[in-house]
Amino acid sequence: MAKYHDIYEDLKGKIEEKEYGAGTYLPSENELMKLYDSSRDTVRKALNLLASSGYIQKEKRKGSLVLDVGLISFPVSGLTSFKELERSAYRYHSKTIVSSFEYGHPNARIQKKLNVGPESFVYEIKRIRKIDGEKIILDEDYINAKIIPGLDAQIASDSIYEYIENTLGLPIAFARKEITVVKASEEEKKLLDLEGYDLLVCVKSYNFLEDATLFCYTVSKHRPDKFRFVEFSRREK
Repeated sequence: MAKYHDIYEDLKGKIEEKEYGAGTYLPSENELMKLYDSSRDTVRKALNLLASSGYIQKEKRKGSLVLDVGLISFPVSGLTSFKELERSAYRYHSKTIVSSFEYGHPNARIQKKLNVGPESFVYEIKRIRKIDGEKIILDEDYINAKIIPGLDAQIASDSIYEYIENTLGLPIAFARKEITVVKASEEEKKLLDLEGYDLLVCVKSYNFLEDATLFCYTVSKHRPDKFRFVEFSRREK
């Protein structure tokens, strides 16, 4: 493993254990170079990874500000399954509850979203994500059954992405996402532990295989106080 990744993991661990508390600054680049006996480029790669993962905010002429890791960092640009997010955020205890699992012909709205006809078959899966004892994410997945055959509730309770890539051998490549804030419905208030919140962060995602085949449309709704949606952007001239 590259050395910058080792530095990233060490610093990430210290932030999670609050050795570097939220609102404080990490040691300077020069201090980190001495601490890890590494080049400036290696240290900067580690810091960039921390920033893109939502652990720090790099501030010009000030350094690397440690962010509140009580919030779960959810990558905007990445295409990460909940199980993969759980593994990366190992400080959380999580569980997936399959609320409903249906197989049949899609309605007009889903036909349009998946670009399929009324005679096609689609899996409609509703999953509740429970983290540290609280139900804070509601996922609705609409999956083209012709492209992704053989799904069942057991697979849905574990990892659909793992099934697609490891069992079916279909590489997942990219997604197009849209993020909005929406009012929680009465059903969502019953399904989730909203603790008085009536707004949800809604992430709509069109998911594609490596050959650019659209296989899934997902609507994922998150309790707003529990997540930080992170992105690493580079200015291009």
